[in-house]
Amino acid sequence: MKEPIRIGFLGSGGIARSHAYALDVLRYYYSDAPRVEKVLAASPTPAHRETFAGRFGFQEAVDPEAVWKREDLDALYILGPNRTHTPQLLAAAEMPSVKRIYLEKPVAASKEDLHQLEQLDQNHPDKFIMVGFQFLQKAPIRKALAHWSSGVFGELVHFRAEYLHSSYLDPAYREKLPDRLHPIPRNGAAVDLGTHVLSLLTAFLGNRLVVRSARSTTGSLKDVPENTDLCTLALLEDIATGAVGTITASRISAGTGDQLALELRGTKGTILFDTRQPDSYLSYLPDEGWRRHDVYSDYRPASTFSSDYVPAGWLRALVHNHYLFLGGEPGISVIPDLAHGIQVQRLIQQIAIHLKSN
Repeated sequence: MKEPIRIGFLGSGGIARSHAYALDVLRYYYSDAPRVEKVLAASPTPAHRETFAGRFGFQEAVDPEAVWKREDLDALYILGPNRTHTPQLLAAAEMPSVKRIYLEKPVAASKEDLHQLEQLDQNHPDKFIMVGFQFLQKAPIRKALAHWSSGVFGELVHFRAEYLHSSYLDPAYREKLPDRLHPIPRNGAAVDLGTHVLSLLTAFLGNRLVVRSARSTTGSLKDVPENTDLCTLALLEDIATGAVGTITASRISAGTGDQLALELRGTKGTILFDTRQPDSYLSYLPDEGWRRHDVYSDYRPASTFSSDYVPAGWLRALVHNHYLFLGGEPGISVIPDLAHGIQVQRLIQQIAIHLKSN
């Protein structure tokens, strides 16, 4: 039997709980999933890290600064606040024993961070770095991406992508999470939500997108700073085809909950996906007309647990992300490596520049 992969967490908040869950259930989905050993959980707050480690089965709870000299870790998850992502990734890349690093988005919080990551991507080919864009592993998105990549839809004409929340309409929620009111590129709707749709567009269209303009708004909310990004719309161009499209990232769209949509229209056909119909995508081709492709939880050949026809939710895609991160067979999946994350961050930086100039 292979030795377990020894894992450490940097961060013990809500997203870290989701990752702990995904690690625990891997073996239920995948017969070839590696064994994992949860070695440590790190957080600056002693009570918080102790509670997290005890609740989710980590052997130790430590301060983040105690992580860098450890030699008993094979993989490290960077799950803390946005401002910590780049410096912690740079430090993790220098740890000899660590071969796999999982980085939550956004990969950077400034132009300087981005430059450092570009250097890192060139200088550490021995490290497998994966960015937490789990929507790429939603079953219908995987199938739609393979379908689009076949070329049957022709040249891109225009596109639309949006990720909408309603949570920040609640004053109590805004008060609970004041750090998220910081301006782009440190935080905001474009960073928190827009990175996901930019990741999808990068997977479908490649590194061909540039931002041509952007606008943001706080709606009519008076208790947030003027430079807060609660809703951003950006116009992008595909420089290869001249196609144009928009992304919308909003935290104040009433009635949405957690809604993601993608629309790609080509010269020969169209692909549509919307989480309001989370287990399927639509396509249009002249010889076929409109077709609904029901995908559900189809992650074969890796897994059909509990069945390939049950609904596939947010956590299911996250579990598959962990399977890929720990060395699972990718099949048709796109793996969002550091280069992918850097491209998304470049677009975020461009959006920030446009917003600042308005």
